[in-house]
Amino acid sequence: MGRRHIRLLVVLPFLAAVYYAVFGGEYSWAELRAARQQVEKARQEVEELEARNARLGARVEALELDPWTLEVLARERFGMIRPGEILYRFTEPVRAPQSEVDTGQSPR
Repeated sequence: MGRRHIRLLVVLPFLAAVYYAVFGGEYSWAELRAARQQVEKARQEVEELEARNARLGARVEALELDPWTLEVLARERFGMIRPGEILYRFTEPVRAPQSEVDTGQSPR
């Protein structure tokens, strides 16, 4: 065996190990990369959920402790007013069907 064969016997197992590390096995480079991406996505979701939880906690606290928040909610959602106030409601105008507009006649 010459030097070339010995060099080949050393290099081939090294290349096979590199190939296996990158593309094969349970902990291949590709699988580790995918796992890191999943972990990062999960972290982002946790951060978003924590921020949403903080906003909802602040909303709950405001509804429990802040009379102004309750008043705004009662006025906007339920149309409640204080004694002596006048409530104005604005609605969209009702449109006539297109056939009445075109012909000027009412449907039969």
